[in-house]
Amino acid sequence: MPELPDILVYLDALRHHAVGRRLDGIFVRGPSLLRSVEPPLDAFSGRALTGATRLGKRIVLQFDSGAALVIHLMIAGRLQWRDDRARPAGLNDLAAFRFENGTLLLTEAGTKHRATLTAVAGAEELQRISRGGIDLLTCTCEELIERLRSENRTLKRALTDPRLVDGVGNAYSDEILHAAQLSPFLRTGDMSEKQIAALHDAAGTVLSEWSQRLREEFDGGRKFPGRGQITAFRDGFAVHGRFGKPCPRCKAPVQRIIYAENEMNYCAKCQTGGRVLADRSLSRLLRDDWPKTIEDLEERR
Repeated sequence: MPELPDILVYLDALRHHAVGRRLDGIFVRGPSLLRSVEPPLDAFSGRALTGATRLGKRIVLQFDSGAALVIHLMIAGRLQWRDDRARPAGLNDLAAFRFENGTLLLTEAGTKHRATLTAVAGAEELQRISRGGIDLLTCTCEELIERLRSENRTLKRALTDPRLVDGVGNAYSDEILHAAQLSPFLRTGDMSEKQIAALHDAAGTVLSEWSQRLREEFDGGRKFPGRGQITAFRDGFAVHGRFGKPCPRCKAPVQRIIYAENEMNYCAKCQTGGRVLADRSLSRLLRDDWPKTIEDLEERR
């Protein structure tokens, strides 16, 4: 799922390629994509795009009429730019936003189409669909303390809950927790102020550094991200998607827990005091054979 640094890259690209341009029409091919009927999509034809902003992980296209289009890419949704006047054609093409100078394509790989497109009439309606999470790039440590202590959740779940935290998903939560040297299963109600301060610092550093890195890679929006360039797995990550590879801090092998369609990665030595966290399905199957520590794991190898 595109997260905050990826969304910022898309916003840069949209501002460079489409903001200030007239939208000539919208062609929707995916039947499950559209989540609203008012205002109708025809109302956006002939309108100029005046801004591209974000609402958590959602992209907001603002028009001179005051109305907006809200795109949620979910897990596999992606945006592409073409300089011609294209229509949705391929199996993965869900919609085409045809501007006077080119076409913004909304695509989604796979058969489970979850991406959404919502039209809203104005700022008040836009605010109503906000999930309310705080921005880790701008919030104070005190605001983060208040938000985390509002519910007693595992830290991993809290960081990926859009009602609590804005714009962070599976990949960057792994990276933030590794940088802060905190267990993903730590309960937010048990966290000390020192631990939350470490989390606050780590979140700001990880998100800022990756946002800057990706924005430079795409030349501040001059290069629109192509197929496969917005991804949850990047070579420079410390732990996410690096199962079995050495932790860049301590060189211990990165561990993982697979749940549903997601993978959580962490370093046992840096984050959990050397304890290998139990995978729900595998540890239940292996029972006493499940390694409890890094040392047990290495011995069994």
